[in-house]
Amino acid sequence: MNAFNLIIIGDEILHGSRQDKHFAFFKSLLESRGLKLNQVQYLPDEPDLLVRQLRRSFSDGLPTFVTGGIGSTPDDHTRQAAAAALDLPVVRHPEAAKFIEAVTLKRGEPLDAPEHAQRLKMGDFPAGAKLVPNPFNNIAGFSIREHYFFPGFPVMAHPMAEWVLDTYYADRFNQTERGSRSVYVFGQPESRVAPIMEYVERTYPGVRSYSLPSVGWQNADGTAVKPHIEFGIKAEGGACRDLDKAWDEVLQRLRKLGAELKDGAG
Repeated sequence: MNAFNLIIIGDEILHGSRQDKHFAFFKSLLESRGLKLNQVQYLPDEPDLLVRQLRRSFSDGLPTFVTGGIGSTPDDHTRQAAAAALDLPVVRHPEAAKFIEAVTLKRGEPLDAPEHAQRLKMGDFPAGAKLVPNPFNNIAGFSIREHYFFPGFPVMAHPMAEWVLDTYYADRFNQTERGSRSVYVFGQPESRVAPIMEYVERTYPGVRSYSLPSVGWQNADGTAVKPHIEFGIKAEGGACRDLDKAWDEVLQRLRKLGAELKDGAG
């Protein structure tokens, strides 16, 4: 299964003091390689909740990107929560520590400075974790059990995620065929198109349908788009062979309802 989960951690995102820039990036990144985003969670910096949710995530068995909470301040709990979720101790990774030493020396600070001791905490990971390189400042993230932990900063997390995919999952790129068809349907309520959706999914296993109502909008040139439904079908793998036939039936049935149809987003 070429699907990935995403966990975004941080009170600042949930409380609105920072805007999330991860969801759209990770969705686009995965799709650009023929993969897909399966699920997204937003979690606060609460240790007990993080342990519970990470424990469940590890048991799901899907590769998962995790952003946020791996700094060295008291409000960063992700490293410890990951270890607790796996019943592992937190240990200092010697290679991560060397990277941090280089950062400290580059700043002109001695290795016995309290700032360096604080910074070294960012090299503490669950026992057995591997490093994920951070090209921005060379303070590494970590991976364990196909969970990849990055800083919350997009400028760091995003290239780290690209590295993870290119290093560990290149053999999965563009391996699953995917397809979709959609149309704008005017003048019909969802209650009238729902039976068509049920028919398609019953008749063509693996083909899924969707209906997205819209109240319409006003274009910049003054023209208006009336209220409508974006109606579509989609499929993966072998089910894609039925898309054209299923779509022909969809269009025929929509026209029998007297629906006005217009090409939509895809």
